[in-house]
Amino acid sequence: MKMAVKRAIIVALGLLFQILVSISIYMFFIEHIFIIQLFFEVIGLLLIFNLIRNSKSYAYTLPIIICLILFPLIGTLLYIILSNNKNRSKTLKNIKQSEAESKKYLKQDQDIRKEIEDNGKLRYLTDFSGYPVTKNNDVNYYPVGELAFEVMLEELKKAEKFIFIEYFIIAHGKMWNSILEILEEKAKNGVDVRVMYDDMGCISTLKKSYPEELEKKGIKCIAFNRLNAIAGVIMNNRDHRKILVIDGKVAFSGGINIADEYININSKYGHWKDNGIRISGDAVWNYTVMFLTMWNAFRKEDKDFNIFKYDFSNKKEITGYVAPYGETPLDDEITGEDVYLNIINQANKYVYIFTPYLIIDTDMINALNLAVKRGVDVRIVIPGIPDKKLVYTLSESYVEPLVKGGVKVYRYTPGFVHSKVFVSDDNIATVGTINMDYRSLYLHFECGCYFENISVVQDVKKDLLDTIEKSHEISKKEATPNTFKALWQSVLRLVAPLM
Repeated sequence: MKMAVKRAIIVALGLLFQILVSISIYMFFIEHIFIIQLFFEVIGLLLIFNLIRNSKSYAYTLPIIICLILFPLIGTLLYIILSNNKNRSKTLKNIKQSEAESKKYLKQDQDIRKEIEDNGKLRYLTDFSGYPVTKNNDVNYYPVGELAFEVMLEELKKAEKFIFIEYFIIAHGKMWNSILEILEEKAKNGVDVRVMYDDMGCISTLKKSYPEELEKKGIKCIAFNRLNAIAGVIMNNRDHRKILVIDGKVAFSGGINIADEYININSKYGHWKDNGIRISGDAVWNYTVMFLTMWNAFRKEDKDFNIFKYDFSNKKEITGYVAPYGETPLDDEITGEDVYLNIINQANKYVYIFTPYLIIDTDMINALNLAVKRGVDVRIVIPGIPDKKLVYTLSESYVEPLVKGGVKVYRYTPGFVHSKVFVSDDNIATVGTINMDYRSLYLHFECGCYFENISVVQDVKKDLLDTIEKSHEISKKEATPNTFKALWQSVLRLVAPLM
């Protein structure tokens, strides 16, 4: 914790320094205050026009627009710090270039393309998200992290060629130490072991020098978007993905990070309800390319991704569609939200949802309430014990319009829900890392996996129903806040996109 506080203080001081420098410049020209004020008002107005024209979500950009109107100087600084900075950030430029170069490896099988011609949801994924829809996959769904962890260890021990690990959080403890022991042994035996984690996600769990420590063990390591006092605070996009690929044969993803609370060891928030998925088949390639794309944005060492592709042509044919997809803030598609909205808008019987955070815009609220009006059974499970009380209070403000619209919202009373899952109509599900909040939907690098007409959908449905049995349904009375809380939630909603 001391390490985290120290690093956070350094970064905060860097941000404060940048703001103070800007204000100092402003004060230096105080005698020309009218000209300076007019300058920032004009800049602020131009930025507002730009936000209105290019916004993916007005709910997300509204706080910045209000700040630009009321406080042009502070609003301009906020815009610079929180914007995607696609044209200024070297890191983002490298990732965008790597994403463009990797598209040649993501080719849709034309026979499958013909099969899904009339399937809008699947066609969207291959045509617009850029990730091919696949068949011929074995898929396992694990309703808690500890079950997924056991299988992860088994598969890691089988690795012969390479192990790719990309997680938002890695923390010392039983889970990581057990994995690390295997990684060290595999690296000694010549297996290509690569680890990538998000520096912000691991600010309280790993030392700044941790990549160098792993390199000494023969494990290649990248800390995504390393924090520093100047540049690190500018980039607001984090790597929130959870990906493990072994020899191109097997891939794991889901909600779990690599830390003990995700397998219910020393959880501070009651029972940690999470999940994992294991895939063996053609869909593994999507995850492999996803990892290599991000890796080569930092280390351009792979001239041909195809050497990491496993040939599943001799595998027994398995029906059903599986489409792992990536979410990136660097293109015009809001893939994560679009997948969710497509499921909601095309549901006929039911939509069941797990989400740890419920911070949504009017499009999502209207889609959920409209589904209820069509006769769809819509249920959402949120945590009973929050990990972030302020964020939870904000999430509660979105429960009210949903419950009053007929959506059934449940609190998971035994603890904290970290799963990010949709399941609908007994034939569609998506499992991944994408929360129902602004950061996941608009700012972070994320991943999900879409399933259709495959047996694992029933496993996902069973998990939702079993969890709902242990949860408390929120009544309209409970969802309606008192006057003071409603006012406080309104303030939080205004700054929701920044949280």
